[in-house]
Amino acid sequence: MHTWFKTRRTVASPLAARLVNGLAVVLLTMILLGSSALSQSDSVRLEMSAVDLARKVVTNELKVQDEEHSHWMYRLEKEESGRKQAEEILETNNGSLSQLLSIDGHLLDAKQQRKENQRLQRLVSDPDEQRKLQQASNKKAEQGARLFRILPDVFVFSYAGRQGDLMTLSFRPNPKFQPPSLEARVFHGMEGEMTVDSKQERLAALNGHLMLDVKFGGGLLGRLDKGGKFEVRQTEVAPGHWEMTALNVDMKGKALLFKTIGMQERENHSDFHRVPDELTLAEAASILNKQIVVADNR
Repeated sequence: MHTWFKTRRTVASPLAARLVNGLAVVLLTMILLGSSALSQSDSVRLEMSAVDLARKVVTNELKVQDEEHSHWMYRLEKEESGRKQAEEILETNNGSLSQLLSIDGHLLDAKQQRKENQRLQRLVSDPDEQRKLQQASNKKAEQGARLFRILPDVFVFSYAGRQGDLMTLSFRPNPKFQPPSLEARVFHGMEGEMTVDSKQERLAALNGHLMLDVKFGGGLLGRLDKGGKFEVRQTEVAPGHWEMTALNVDMKGKALLFKTIGMQERENHSDFHRVPDELTLAEAASILNKQIVVADNR
């Protein structure tokens, strides 16, 4: 199962489960609600408090995370600090493998391709590297799930509108919540919107922005600047199966000794198709290499 907080490609990047570091889905719900009255069924549905709906969605997402173990292959296109690259990702029981396809729109040259093949070969032939891959995958998934779990406590939710089965909840910091970690402090400093599929009780989108500067160590250790934002979108890519399909992060600030920090990243995930659940890393690497041959022949 690949969700927005689950490690997606621990081989090639330390930025898995980015929601906490981190498309706006614009549903004309406020206009719709303002121009027409809610039906009786809508009114009954809204009897559930906004925070209860958010809690049900979070609980369901975590349940799916624990119980759904299918594996998928998909294309990742990302832009980070102006550098674009495309990759093919393949999930296995031992973590996700990635194969770099292009950089800034250009296919890999022979030297780059050899380097990429050597990286994959080292991984599939080295048990220590495989163990590190699995440990990193588990750690990042746990970190993301831990933060996601407290989401209904971090914020105060209210209904903002709906469009079909999609319900939009606005959120702002819960003044009674005491952040237990630096990541939670950043989360708690945000306001934004959460869009859910009320029928399936699944997360469809989450976006937020920092209301104020978030300071660490009274500002001596650093800060994240007001206005920093993230946007995440999930899509039902197969009946009953949801995947993260888009992610945007734009954060700026200062680190220790006045060093400017920044993270500007965009990701799009597409072309999902299921793969056998028991693929070994060696089999996954072989499949990815075949994808490169196909790409070269296009």
